[in-house]
Amino acid sequence: MALPLDKLGTTYGPRAATIDAARAQDYAAATNDDNPAYSSGKVAPPVFGVVPTWEAMSLAVGDVVPPDALMFIVHGEQDMHFHQPLVPGAELSTTSEAFSVRVGGSGTRFTIRVQSDDAQSGEPVLTQYVTMFIRGMSDGESGGPDKPVHDFPEATRASEAGELSVHVDDDQTYRYRDASGDQMPIHVDEDFAKSVGLPGIIAHGLCTMAMCSQAVVKTLADGDPTRLRRLAVRFAANVFPGNDVVTTIYDAGTSDDGARVYAFEATSNGAVVIKNGRAEVSA
Repeated sequence: MALPLDKLGTTYGPRAATIDAARAQDYAAATNDDNPAYSSGKVAPPVFGVVPTWEAMSLAVGDVVPPDALMFIVHGEQDMHFHQPLVPGAELSTTSEAFSVRVGGSGTRFTIRVQSDDAQSGEPVLTQYVTMFIRGMSDGESGGPDKPVHDFPEATRASEAGELSVHVDDDQTYRYRDASGDQMPIHVDEDFAKSVGLPGIIAHGLCTMAMCSQAVVKTLADGDPTRLRRLAVRFAANVFPGNDVVTTIYDAGTSDDGARVYAFEATSNGAVVIKNGRAEVSA
């Protein structure tokens, strides 16, 4: 079984969705983020950007990934580029593109490029590169362009810039399910999670990513989420309720456009759960 390379470059959508103010506030609460910029309704949390754009992204997955392989998909990486803040009430027009396929010995990485523009002005708001890993799919060939890199520069470990710990509550996965719409049973059904080899329910990867964004905004952007220009992660291990997510951030210099660049990792219960974290923060 292999992914069809002739689908690469195909675009799907557009799909229209409004950034819902109440749901964005619920999302912040569901990720334990008390930033007043969210609770006041001024802006939506950065990672909330996946919620109104998920349908458009799913169109590409449904067309490219064979039905028999869907059960073997895990979320591998998420790379979000913010061109404008996510403002409640704004309408987004989102398209997705089958961007690239990379075949490895243990599975295949399929990256979808998701582009969201302001439906009224046409100006770009958010660009995402969503990488799905299909376990066991090692046939076929690679194709398509390289996605933007966000490898961890090891030299930055000498320049720690901040750290923040966020607790994962016992009811975290249920609250996140309701706020995000992610209904995957491994996050809320103990028996189902154990039936697929997990020791119990696990936290949503994007909830963990949102906790990392909280660390970046609180410690390095003076609490102002509108300064976040990019947030990218690789999901490396499972997070379990009852533990903390500790994000450690390192100074990685400046980008070509003058933004501060930070590398980060997150650990939970002794395991590295987020690797290859990259954040870019405007001055």
